[in-house]
Amino acid sequence: MHTVLLYIRSIVFLLVAFIAVPVLAGQKTLLVVGDSLSAAYGVPSETAWVQLLRERLQDNGLSNWRVVNASISGETTDGGARRLPDLLEKNNPSVVIIELGGNDGLRGFPPGVIKSNLVSMVKNVQSSGAQAILVGMQIPPNYGQRYTQMFADIFPALSDSYNTALVPFFLDGIYDQENLMQGDGIHPTAEGQPRLLENVWPVLKPLLE
Repeated sequence: MHTVLLYIRSIVFLLVAFIAVPVLAGQKTLLVVGDSLSAAYGVPSETAWVQLLRERLQDNGLSNWRVVNASISGETTDGGARRLPDLLEKNNPSVVIIELGGNDGLRGFPPGVIKSNLVSMVKNVQSSGAQAILVGMQIPPNYGQRYTQMFADIFPALSDSYNTALVPFFLDGIYDQENLMQGDGIHPTAEGQPRLLENVWPVLKPLLE
């Protein structure tokens, strides 16, 4: 009798495993690699744009997608490029949002260095079989017209060269609205988070369907 019970339990286990596999296999991962703009800096985590994205996915019948937020306040393209290989291996994402570069620009890093780091990230994402989304950024004009233009041009140029999706400017419709920006003039308020999502969503949605 004991042997029979063990046999039955084994069959049940195999059946459960067989049924569960398609569910797990159908799950896809969206990886966000960003800086403080995506790490809920200065706002409640439940109001942050990445959390709003999770809710948007549920509302749009895309519950088979999970969102992994690997954003770190203060992150640079160099840090992101170094962390990315492990993140890709661990999470096996289908789509990767690269929201980096702002801190590099604010620190006056050479555009060539920023571009090189982003190229490395895009190549790693594409080599893994995932699709990359570059999130464009701009910096204040007090850094000089030449530098600010060179910085802003990095993102569309890379998008064209490597055929990635592109969010033209992450802070579009936010940066010049006082009630949507925190006192530092750099980070959006909780009220600005939905607009961040709206800037990303039209670019992201076609890659999820």
